Amino acid sequence: MDQALIEQLNQWHEEDEQQQIVDLLLAIPEKERDYEAVSRLARAYNNLGLYEEALNQFEKISEIGQQDPLWHYRVGFALYHLKRYNEAAQAFRTSDKLEAGDQDTELWLKWSLQKAEKQQRQECRMAAKRTAAMDSRGSGAEEVPFSNMSLVDFWDDSEYARKSYLSEPPTDALIASIEEELGYKLPASYIALMKQQNGGIPKNTCFRAEESTSWAEDHIAITGIMGIGREKSYSLCGDLGSGFMIEEWGYPDIGVVICDCPSAGHDVVMLDYRACGRDGEPEVIHVDQEDDYEITFLAENFEAFISGLVSEEEFDTSEEDKEADLYKVAHGKFSPLLGELCTRVSELEQIEQKIRSICTRIVEEKGHFSFHADELSYLMYDVQFWLYTKSYPDTSREQYLAIYEKMIAFGGEFGQGGYAPGWITEWLDRRMQEGRIVQENGRLRFTDQFAAEVIKQLREA
Repeated sequence: MDQALIEQLNQWHEEDEQQQIVDLLLAIPEKERDYEAVSRLARAYNNLGLYEEALNQFEKISEIGQQDPLWHYRVGFALYHLKRYNEAAQAFRTSDKLEAGDQDTELWLKWSLQKAEKQQRQECRMAAKRTAAMDSRGSGAEEVPFSNMSLVDFWDDSEYARKSYLSEPPTDALIASIEEELGYKLPASYIALMKQQNGGIPKNTCFRAEESTSWAEDHIAITGIMGIGREKSYSLCGDLGSGFMIEEWGYPDIGVVICDCPSAGHDVVMLDYRACGRDGEPEVIHVDQEDDYEITFLAENFEAFISGLVSEEEFDTSEEDKEADLYKVAHGKFSPLLGELCTRVSELEQIEQKIRSICTRIVEEKGHFSFHADELSYLMYDVQFWLYTKSYPDTSREQYLAIYEKMIAFGGEFGQGGYAPGWITEWLDRRMQEGRIVQENGRLRFTDQFAAEVIKQLREA
């Protein structure tokens, strides 16, 4: 490749314009693509998440690539994301032998070996479960669910739980209808719990895990348990239920999503039917979207999962979390969007420091960095809306709700790592009902009077 082309490809790579790289290199006739061109094309496919296409390109230059540590590294990267961990480990190991001491290679090798070991344990466990399922067929009556556990004080009663989760006890006809829609037979223990109370938030919301997840090193947390029904948002076939999480969020189609988690969609708890079949007794697993839908085993069955729920107080890291969040809001780098919006403010000085000051007060009051329905959270909703619509005045409701997460919710260093969309729509509806946000020709804006109030509150911050 000539130098001008290399410089262009380097610039696009730095700017994360991977599709531009692919389009340009594919425009070169295949016979004219040299080793460097094919290698860069495969790397761009990797960065686009098109790992099979990347491997196809790497295969075309495999003979020369055998002596190139970077070729093995990039092949390992693709294999890792295809969950072919043993092969990925071999690729990273070869790259390390050809060029020892590269920290990135050593780290990916470590991760590959850990994932390969976990994958092997999972395969062995599933094989044993299949064998046990075969042996237990026709073995007699099943035990009564929760015969060794009292459910009297299991649920936490709250208005939010009643509104979002709780339905009337399911009838046999409804259960059969839901099972048909889901395509899976629900565990007897799950049905028994739902007949006792059909969905809700348990008092104990944590479950010990043998391996770390995006939530914690030693446990996962749930927000609630979905009931059997369709009417409530967080019921199995509700608008935020199992089908929605699989079809819209991309969770693996291997069973039924039964619990949402505090990450607001970025991890869930599922019933896993891979080993037992659609009519068998499923395992309970945690699935982590933030880690490429990584699966972590939790419990042999639903009853064991319910019995193993413990209070979050057993994992209390509140003081450490508070200190970490205080540091984050004081020093964390703003997201590109939030930073851009702040540079366009002329109505007052030091807008960044004022935002940090408000968020510091939020962390000091709550112990963590999150927005809900309290006064300071509403102020931060107002501030973000004012900042965004000031720079982008043609914003519709749908556009704002879609862009909201790019400011603070998923703002990187200065971010919360998640949010519940319901809080935002509730704030927006309230401000519109109050007449503080008006809609004109599909565009949203603050009234001049309320914009002045928000600016005043910022000055006082």
